[in-house]
This record gives sequence, C-alpha cells and structure tokens, in this order.
Amino acid sequence: MSTLMEDVKKMPISERIQLVEDIWDTIATVPSGSHPTLKLSRPELVELNRRRDAHRADPASGIPWEDVRSKLFRG
Repeated sequence: MSTLMEDVKKMPISERIQLVEDIWDTIATVPSGSHPTLKLSRPELVELNRRRDAHRADPASGIPWEDVRSKLFRG
C-alpha cells in the first residue's frame, strides 16, 4: 500500500470526506467531452433524468446541501 493511502487512513473521517470533495472538484472541472470515461452510460443518464424530473415535480422533497454536509461533518 502506498504511503499516501496509509496517511489518508490515519486522517479523521471529516478530513477524508473533505479530501474526497476536493479531489472530486478537480475531476468536475474536466470538460465532459474530453475524456471517454467521464461520459454517462445510458442507464446512468436515464436515472439522472428520473431524479431531475422527480425533483422538478416536488422541489420541497430535496435536502439542502448545507444540511447534508453539516450532518456528515458532525462526527
């Protein structure tokens, strides 16, 4: 196992979650058509559209990101 992974496993969970968010942010900035593995499969696209439509039908059913994030970082 790499030293990096050993160091990451020693971090508190809240810091590891933040690290994952930071890594995801670097991936999210890659233009969608520039890498073939970043394209959604047909089932993923169908699910994404289903969730979007459900949210549009009932916006109050969603949970604000701030609430989710605060619950994650309590521990």
